[in-house]
Amino acid sequence: MLTAAEKENALNVLGHTYAPRIDTEDCYAWVAMDPPGTFVPPHSHGDQDEHVYVLSGEYELFIDGKWSTVKAGDSVCWPQGSVHGYRVPADKEPGYALFWVSPAKELSTLFQELNNIKDPAEVVRLSKVRDIFFAKPEQVPGFFERV
Repeated sequence: MLTAAEKENALNVLGHTYAPRIDTEDCYAWVAMDPPGTFVPPHSHGDQDEHVYVLSGEYELFIDGKWSTVKAGDSVCWPQGSVHGYRVPADKEPGYALFWVSPAKELSTLFQELNNIKDPAEVVRLSKVRDIFFAKPEQVPGFFERV
C-alpha cells in the first residue's frame, strides 16, 4: 500500500510504519501501516482533533473508555482532549489507515524524534514535551487487557 518513495521516507514509531503525506501548520497527515498485534496506547492531544480513515484491514479503536471496530471505508474523529488509542488484532491482516491531526502543532517533529526509539519511557518523555500525554494503565481500565 505504500509507494517506494513513501517506504524510503517512512518512520518507525514503536513498530508502526508512518509515511508522512501532509505537513502544514493547519494539518499533519500520515499513512500508517500497523502490523497485527500492534497498538498505540491511550493518549490525548490537548488541543488537536485526530482523524482516521481506514484504507484496509480492521482496527479496534478506544475512546474515553469505550471500544469500537472499524474497517475499510470507515472514518472516526477523536476530538481534542479525548483519551484514545487503537489496536490491530493479532489474528487479522495488517491495518492501513490515513491519520491526520489539526492543527498540526509539533506532531511532525515528535514523529521524527520517535523514529526507531524502542524505549517506551523515552517515547512517553518526548511525547510529553510535544503536548501528547499518555494515560496511565489505571486511567484506562480494560485497555491493556485487550492488547
